[in-house]
Formats: sequence, C-alpha cells, structure tokens
Amino acid sequence: MLTILGFAMIATFLVLIMMKKMSPIAALVLIPALFCVFVGKGAHLGDYVLDGVTDLAPTAAMLMFAIVYFGVMIDVGLFDPIVRGILKFCKADPMRIVVGTAVLAAIVSLDGDGSTTFMITVSAMYPLYKRLKMSLVVMTGVAAMANGVMNTLPWGGPTARAATALKLDASDIFVPMIPALLVGLLFVFVLSYVLGVRERRRLGVLTLDDVLEEEKETETVLVGSGGPGDGKVSMRKGAAAGTGGTGSGTDVPEGAGDSADDDGFQGLDPNRETLRPKLYWFNALLTVSLLTAMIMEWLPIPVLFLIGAALALSVNFPHIPAQRARLAAHADNVLNVSGMVFAAAVFTGVLQGTGMVDQMAKWMVDVIPGSMGPHMALVTGILSLPLTYFMSNDGFYFGVLPVLAEAGAAHGVTPLEMARASLVGQPLHMSSPLVPAVYVLVGMAKVEFGDHTKFVVKWAALTCLVILGAGMLFGII
Repeated sequence: MLTILGFAMIATFLVLIMMKKMSPIAALVLIPALFCVFVGKGAHLGDYVLDGVTDLAPTAAMLMFAIVYFGVMIDVGLFDPIVRGILKFCKADPMRIVVGTAVLAAIVSLDGDGSTTFMITVSAMYPLYKRLKMSLVVMTGVAAMANGVMNTLPWGGPTARAATALKLDASDIFVPMIPALLVGLLFVFVLSYVLGVRERRRLGVLTLDDVLEEEKETETVLVGSGGPGDGKVSMRKGAAAGTGGTGSGTDVPEGAGDSADDDGFQGLDPNRETLRPKLYWFNALLTVSLLTAMIMEWLPIPVLFLIGAALALSVNFPHIPAQRARLAAHADNVLNVSGMVFAAAVFTGVLQGTGMVDQMAKWMVDVIPGSMGPHMALVTGILSLPLTYFMSNDGFYFGVLPVLAEAGAAHGVTPLEMARASLVGQPLHMSSPLVPAVYVLVGMAKVEFGDHTKFVVKWAALTCLVILGAGMLFGII
C-alpha cells in the first residue's frame, strides 16, 4: 500500500506542476501533507516535516549565502569578461549560444557544486537568451544535463556515495568510467547543437548591433503607439512574424518573450554603478579561494559561503546603505530558492518518514526477474534513472545500491561494475524536484519548474541511456 501511495504522490505532484495547476511550493507542501493523512500518519506530519527541514537546512543556508555571494560578484563585474568572451564567440547566433551554454556549464561544473554552476551559467547566458528572445527552457535543460554528466566527478557527490556504500575506492569507480562519461558529454554538446539549430531556424541570425538597433526602433514604436499591443516592429530575422516557430520554440515558457527592456541584461552594462574594477583581482582571488576551500572541504560549504558573502559585501561595499541595497537586490532570488528548498523538505520528510521511499525501492528490487541476475549492472543502470529522480542520492546510494550489489554478487557481478552503473542516472537526477540546485536554475532563469521538467526529462533520460550504452560497449559496465 505504501508503495502505491508513494508512486501516486510523486505522480500527482509532477502532473499538477506540469499542467500548472499548482505552484511548485504549494505542491511540495500540500500534496505530501494530504498523502501523509491517507497513509494514516497525519499525527506525525510535524515530526516528518521537522526532520526534513533539519536535513535540508544546511543546504538552504548554503544556497541563500551563495546567491548573495555570486550576486555581488556579478554586480561588481567579476564575470563580465566571461560574458564578453561568450558574446564574442556566439555573435548573437542562437546555435552558438546554446552550445556555449553547455560548454560553460560543463567547465564551471568542475567545482563539483550544482548550485554555483547554475548561478554562474545563468548569470552569463540569461541576458543573451532574453535579448534574442530564445527559449529559456533550452538554457535550463542544456545546463542541467551538462552539469548532470559532470556531477559524477569524485568530489561531486554520487561517486563518493557509491564508493562509501560499497566500500570501494572512488578512483577505481570513476577513472574507468571516463570514456563513457565523455561520450555522454559529447552527446550533450551534439544535442545542444541540434537544439541551437532549431532555435536559429525559429529566430534567424542577428548580430548584437542588429538586436540593439531593432530594440531601439521597437521601443520608439511602442512609445508612439500608446501600448504594447500596437507594436509592429518584428524582433526576428528569418522567422515568420506572428508564428511561434517550430521545435523547441513551443517550449518557450510564459514570460520568455518579454520586451527587451529587462533588467536581466544589466549584467552587461559597462557603466553600472556597482562595478568595482580596482577590486577585480581581489574578487577573483576570493572566488578561487572559496571554490578551492569547497573542493578541499576545509570547512562546511554553508560556512564558506557565509564567510565569503560577508567578505564580499564588506570589501566591495563598505558603507551599510550600499550593503543593504545589494541584499535587497538579490532578496527575490534568495526568498524563491530558500522557500522552495524548505517546501521540498516537506516532500522528502513525508516520503522518508512514512516509509514510502523504502517500500518503493524494495518493490522495484523485488520485481527484477531472477533470470536478470547476471545482468544486474545493466538493471542497476536502468533503475538509476527513475530511482535517482524520485529519491535523493543518499537514499539511492545508501539504501538501494547495497541491496542491488548484493543481488549482483550472487551472480558474479562485481561491486565495481554495480557502482559504475549506478552513476548513469545523474543527468536526469539533476532535474529532480528533490534536488535543491534545480530551483536555483529555474528561479534565476525565471522558468516555470513544470516547463523545465516537460522539456528536459526526455533529453536527460536519453543522455543517461547513451552513457549506459557507451559503458557496456567499452566493457566498463
């Protein structure tokens, strides 16, 4: 019964947010509360929620101060050279922009933290997508998949969890997987190219000067016509006026075609008052030191970002009114993301507290036919897609993987093969509603979580299967 209710709760949540019947925060709170009552454990709801909040509180604190830190770094111009470099490469070509998004997300993912990857990637690319009226879900989808592949780095989390759960060395798991993971990353780049070509067909190719000039003309027409409904100037070249385009153009979420007068582009404003060019190398050194400390685990990540945010604010904006202004400027992102994380704590708390997640995992293991024993690595790779999507990495690697590994060992499948296969689902996992970093991604990109989910699930699942196929082809899995 718990198994059925667990799957029903997850399905209800996904359907409601994808159909936009409920906001993610409301769905994350109300749906599990309702199912907790159905299970007959409504009296324990408070305990479950507090347990979930306790588990996720460090993550929420990390995200809050990380958003403040990177927000300040964006304000003072630390990432302006990156943005200018991407602009120079992309030349306002939608195909290059989408590929550039994947490459940037993959490079920044080397720090091992999804939240910082998404903050830097969205900060750099969001202005371009908005100015050229590109589909924002393409940006979030490509960034999530690239980060998902790179999340398998030994310091990223899943590999270390698999090594700990099965008492293996992380390098023995990861190093042989490198060829398969490179194939997966190459597939993400190829997919980015395809999606970019579809965006190019929908929008055409512009130079940045063309975009800026057309925007000036558009603003003139809008002002002179007395309302946005009278504007006649098209912002697109190579696309039929009034059409929604084809392909990924149908995935443009509400608000993706806002007017060019959007504050998101201010990140490229070379004359903004918050720039601190004289402190550029201090900010660069502070950021490198922060990421190094995070990778080396000198201090807990929430503590590192708390200290980093305090230093960044104090040095760049020594006057208290200026500090308050910077905090107020990023308050929306902080509130949206932290609120989403604490709402997710209700969902995970009920799933774990009621025993739903354990029963779901046990059921999925039990339904595996005995004849599949010799192929348990393949089974584990396939199961890693839904299981890491519907539960936390901790739940999968510490709760399910040891059981699967034990079943595989009875048929001669080594723990190393099982551990490598368990990494396959990470590109899909990074878009799970139980991953706090995904709320940073969709929140900063101003994309509905349901729109992101509808777009990315099919492509992320295909990426996972490509990695699994490559692993089997190379004899790794």
